[in-house]
Amino acid sequence: MGRRYATDQMDMLPGMPDAVTKQPTKAPQPPPARTLEEAIQRSHDIIAEALDRYPIVARQALFSGGNDSSVLLHLVQRYLDSSPHDAVVHVNTGIGIEETRQHVRDVARGWNLPLRELHPRDSYADLVQGRILARTGPNAGKRAVWVGMPGPGGDSHKVMYRRLKDEPLQRNRAAIIGSRGRREKVLYLAGMRWDESDRRMRNAEEIDPEGGIIWCSPIVHFTNAQMAEYRARFHLRRNPVSEHLHMSGECLCGCFAKEGELEEIEFFYPKTAYYIRGLEKKVQAAGIAACKWGQRPPGSRDTTKPGTIAGRLCGKCPSRPGQTDLMDLWTKQGLLTPTCPPAPALPQAA
Repeated sequence: MGRRYATDQMDMLPGMPDAVTKQPTKAPQPPPARTLEEAIQRSHDIIAEALDRYPIVARQALFSGGNDSSVLLHLVQRYLDSSPHDAVVHVNTGIGIEETRQHVRDVARGWNLPLRELHPRDSYADLVQGRILARTGPNAGKRAVWVGMPGPGGDSHKVMYRRLKDEPLQRNRAAIIGSRGRREKVLYLAGMRWDESDRRMRNAEEIDPEGGIIWCSPIVHFTNAQMAEYRARFHLRRNPVSEHLHMSGECLCGCFAKEGELEEIEFFYPKTAYYIRGLEKKVQAAGIAACKWGQRPPGSRDTTKPGTIAGRLCGKCPSRPGQTDLMDLWTKQGLLTPTCPPAPALPQAA
């Protein structure tokens, strides 16, 4: 079969079948080995199932600007012309690299696709400076929802994800269907994949209803080799930011920043790093202890609970020391066993 994890198989060649090497937690059975053509057909079958099962009134493709989401957008663009609400959707978190935002705009324009660029109600700058007060609950109007530069541990990522990504998407959904969530649904087509990370392996699924939103991951079964083959076959334009930083850089909240990441960003994108360092100075001037981007405040401890995971759209955020990776934990406890040897390195697409 020539799968990429076979010990006698060096590299995947175009046209060869491939399969995810582990059992996804939310898949009923291990995905079969598929050629790229079969994987593409499975993607269309997943979308057809979602459209058949739910009263969809808007189809929207979520485009971060990363190379994986480019594959997703290229594959699903044929579905974005059934209603005035169909569009490419990009969440501009306000704390990302402008070159990625421009890449998103250029791709949408080049493929003649309508683009909706969403913005959070609460800005990252206001959040880290403690300017956003709770609007509901016992602390409404009294207590800030967050104070300081986010770092590993605690509730930082939960707050940032909800405020910077989930809130704009929920507001976008509400603008389309309002309170008609039971009768009408918005289909969010996203690029989550099982082979992307251990976090995706345990959380991603093909179709995932959430109130008035139907999350659909048409390429969830695509392997890394198939992604590379797809990009090469259709000559998809790569985002230079992803090539430099190995991430799209559309959200730099700092919750999962790796050691030296800000310096790496500064080397390639000094304007972005300058903005982040400027926020650090403002936070420090306000007397806030958590004044370093991507670092745990001095004297604090990691309060991350076992099983804490990133948000739905943050599958590539790396785990930091002290943040539990459930796949590793379950393997150590004997609840999971590897199904095959580690995969060899994949060739880069031309």
